[in-house]
Amino acid sequence: MNTSKQAIKPMPIIISLVVAGFVGLFSETALNMALNSLITTFGIQETTVHWLTTGYLLTLGILVPISGLILQWFTTRQLFTASLILSIIGTLIAALAPVFGVLMIARVVQAAGTALLLPLMFNTILVIIPPKNRGKVMGVIGLVIMFAPAVGPTLSGLILNNFTWHWIFWFSLPLLIAALLFGFVYMQNVTEPTKPKIDALSIVYSTFGFGGIVYGFSSTSEGWGHLVVVLPLIVGAIGLAFFIHRQLKLEQPILDLRAFRYPMFTVGLIIIVITMMVILSSMILLPLYLQTSLALTTFAAGLLLLPGGIINGLISPIMGGLFDRFGPKFLVIPGFVIILGAMLGFTTVDMETTSAWIIGLHIVMMIGVSMVMMPAQTNGLNQLPADLYPDGTAIMNTLQQVSGAIGTAVAISILSSGTARFMNTVDNPADPMNQVLGFTSGVQGAFWFGTIIAGVGLILSFFIKRVKV
Repeated sequence: MNTSKQAIKPMPIIISLVVAGFVGLFSETALNMALNSLITTFGIQETTVHWLTTGYLLTLGILVPISGLILQWFTTRQLFTASLILSIIGTLIAALAPVFGVLMIARVVQAAGTALLLPLMFNTILVIIPPKNRGKVMGVIGLVIMFAPAVGPTLSGLILNNFTWHWIFWFSLPLLIAALLFGFVYMQNVTEPTKPKIDALSIVYSTFGFGGIVYGFSSTSEGWGHLVVVLPLIVGAIGLAFFIHRQLKLEQPILDLRAFRYPMFTVGLIIIVITMMVILSSMILLPLYLQTSLALTTFAAGLLLLPGGIINGLISPIMGGLFDRFGPKFLVIPGFVIILGAMLGFTTVDMETTSAWIIGLHIVMMIGVSMVMMPAQTNGLNQLPADLYPDGTAIMNTLQQVSGAIGTAVAISILSSGTARFMNTVDNPADPMNQVLGFTSGVQGAFWFGTIIAGVGLILSFFIKRVKV
């Protein structure tokens, strides 16, 4: 340790990480409200524009797996500073982007900053906060992880009502700069870098493995049997197999897979993966549905999603306190019941659905999410010994981002194919009303995907047990 635990001031450190994390994760969904505008501005297709979200997640999926190694090579202050500088550069490039290609590059740079920040945030909390109090602190972190993506469409909708999409980034920039300056003053080094050996081949396998899988799923709009889907998935599967085999053989792996020997870590990880697929698929479907099927403005659509985001943020710390007191099963099982009910409700949406119904379903879903995410994650990480904290956070954050990319890609694929099937059954596909009806049919099908995986999560939740710490 560079600093004794007695000298560490947890609150300023947590504030630094929370502010930086909020702005970084806000970027994951902030552009969802602007997708229709970007399609028109750049003259691109729906399947192209969603790469602004999936490409962001793809970058995270490639970089986060090696974050466990990075956490052991650099100090807390160095990583915090690097992540904020990358986020600031990416945000500035995005704000100035004249063409789609430049905006895509900016998203990759932004994602690189977030890829450093997310594991740093969790690892730092695990180091400076004792297990008996982690629920409350993780609840605050959960506020950031869930609240930021949830209110992203709302805030961006408000911005788009008065400005161009560039201003989504112009408004984020001063917040990032403020977070960097705050971190310069208050961020402390909480771990001592051990600088383990870097295995280049493992990094190559990881990149092809996670990158191939995310890319393959992101291309499913071309058709599941298309070469651009099948080939990356095969490359990804082979890359992952080689990566896993090598990690098990190395004396100093870049990602220590011994974390999977701890059952509650594994159960919690799978629950997190399922929940992220539900959340991020819903967060891309709802703005598109509200603007296309219900013909709402970006501002009105954003307002409809605001109550759910606010309530999620308010109750996440409360759920943290309940977790510390009662354990995860008390929260996770009813949480999945609530999520499943909300997803079933979303499968019924059509052109006559009222705004009140959408608000209610979204609130219900976000309440359920707050009951599932933090308890499952904290309980799983609590079972790990301290030397596996960097690897456990890297594994959990990696699969969160990969599953989010997969959930987003599959939802868009189902939406597109469902729309196409409907249009094949009508006499006049050029009729605008038929186009909206077809799109709505596709949305309903995509929400059934979320319903099914939420059901799987409910079954798995019965196996979660409180970890003794």
